[in-house]
Amino acid sequence: MAKVIVVTSGKGGVGKTTTSASIATGLALKGHKTAVIDFDVGLRNLDLIMGCERRVVYDFVHVVNEEATLNQALIKDKRTDHLYILPASQTRDKDALNQEGVQRVIDELSKDHDYIICDSPAGIEKGAFMALYFADEALVVTNPEVSSVRDSDRILGILAAKSRRAEQGLEPVKEHLVITRYHAERVASGEMLSVDDIQEILGIPLLGVVPESPAVLNNSNAGTPVIYDETSTAGQAYHDIVARFLGEERPQRFIEAEKKGLLKRLFGS
Repeated sequence: MAKVIVVTSGKGGVGKTTTSASIATGLALKGHKTAVIDFDVGLRNLDLIMGCERRVVYDFVHVVNEEATLNQALIKDKRTDHLYILPASQTRDKDALNQEGVQRVIDELSKDHDYIICDSPAGIEKGAFMALYFADEALVVTNPEVSSVRDSDRILGILAAKSRRAEQGLEPVKEHLVITRYHAERVASGEMLSVDDIQEILGIPLLGVVPESPAVLNNSNAGTPVIYDETSTAGQAYHDIVARFLGEERPQRFIEAEKKGLLKRLFGS
């Protein structure tokens, strides 16, 4: 049976889809058969970041409504073995999803996948609820700003109260914290919340910190998950996150501001 992982936050623009694409890719690169589902019905961004938007024929809603089979809608990633994408519909609204249909899709994927990544839309409406309902584990993505952390805290409450595991009295959803768009220098100057601040508010274990990096936007525009860019700090951070998720011990990086030497202090570069 596959492990179902929701990538969630509550707030938009924090990097959920970037994280979903890179985590799914990283798990597949490690040899785990992985499917990533775009729950953001009506917007559909995951296929753009994965570089497969021109290959979409059928989508998640078609499968939920039994208008297409799962095999017809799943897109095999061209770069990585073991990785499959189930895109969202761009023409339906989020009410097109229903719990029975989503469960059927997840159950079918679970038969021959190791991991199912659910890329949640922003907010706490139906699409976001559907993405987290069946989760075994959650990657809670937040930026180091008060509004983002507050919204993530609300999502933690929903995971604890309204997930299938909560309803059935099972072991709670295992929660992991991923901090994105982190800028250590701005944290040091008091402009952003620190890792310790965020952990104190949310109270869940830190899986990793992804620093602010132009590589995220560059790779997204190129249709390539940033985890492939191992020369970038963001790409390295996602490799660390995947390794830690799979149980490997790695020291946290990108948290402390770089100490400038004399020449950098004098010339600012």
